[in-house]
Amino acid sequence: MTASRLMPLPAELSVIVPCYNEVSNVAPMVAALDSALEGRRWEVIFVDDNSPDGTAAEVCRLAREDPRVRVLCRVGRRGLSSAVIEGILSSSAPWVAVMDGDLQHDESVLRTMLSELRSGADIVVASRHVEGGDNAGLAGKWRHLLSDVGIRAAQTVMPHSLSDPMSGFFAMRRDLFETLLPRLSGTGFKILLDLVMSAPKSVRIVEVPFVFRPRLAGESKLDVVVLLQFATMLFDKLTCGWLPTRFMAFALVGLIGVVVNVAVLNLAGVCGLSFSWAQLVGTAVAILTNFLLNNRFTYHDRRLKGPKLWRGLIIFVTVCSLGAVANIGIARMMLDSAGHGHWDRSSAAGAVVGVVWNYAVSSTLVWR
Repeated sequence: MTASRLMPLPAELSVIVPCYNEVSNVAPMVAALDSALEGRRWEVIFVDDNSPDGTAAEVCRLAREDPRVRVLCRVGRRGLSSAVIEGILSSSAPWVAVMDGDLQHDESVLRTMLSELRSGADIVVASRHVEGGDNAGLAGKWRHLLSDVGIRAAQTVMPHSLSDPMSGFFAMRRDLFETLLPRLSGTGFKILLDLVMSAPKSVRIVEVPFVFRPRLAGESKLDVVVLLQFATMLFDKLTCGWLPTRFMAFALVGLIGVVVNVAVLNLAGVCGLSFSWAQLVGTAVAILTNFLLNNRFTYHDRRLKGPKLWRGLIIFVTVCSLGAVANIGIARMMLDSAGHGHWDRSSAAGAVVGVVWNYAVSSTLVWR
């Protein structure tokens, strides 16, 4: 028997599982896929963002026993969307499916999704909001609210009709993914919306029902930060990429800082501080707020911890101080050239220059 005849047939479906701290769910997921896809040629690729709980090591252990199991461990990179992109690019099957690593997605639906792809669908979305679907596994009213808000926001701007654009469970043709890849923002946690908003109207999208199950182990990643990243990705699509997603997030955090500054300024004034001292306190609190929000939200994939956090804070304060000087200088120059009746325009020009400066230097020196 020749070596070529001993080679196993290539997979027809690659299941991409982005994961972080899901060590307890790896083995049960592989077992569930083995049962659900019996008789099919499949592989599963776990894309792990260097989880400290040993997720990648557990996948490696299983991969030594089952060649259909693979792991792609990313060091120094974070984010679900980029993990999915790298996972799909590392696959070779003609069809790819994406599902979470927390066992909340019903793996038995994969057979239906694969059947729809074989019948001519380009993208198949497992939906919690069509007949037969259920969202009961989403824990707590807060997470239900976040999901509902995201769905309504997405549906107002999407070129395709979709009942569950927040779904993280879908399958598609791999060659279509390669076609859409240059248009993807690759940021945030909702890669499906990125794909759908990048797809031409001729793309055929089919929805199939699934029941979202309760999480048995690990912690949910859905929080307000995910929703904010979702919002900035929507803006990125609406502006056709003219404004980088990260810059919009940075500007949004800066706007929050302005609100904090004014609030603390007024509070300090009530407490009896002079305007100069109140302004100093308000500015300091606003800068600290901006730094912490940017570290948690804007630069989520480059988050600073430990000694690097304090070093980054010192640099950020310096950068913002220089940005304030640039802001005032540009505003003064604009005012001198435009006349004293244009305070608002001059101030706006200075603010724009200040934000651009802070963003450029922060991205270069603070969150490298």
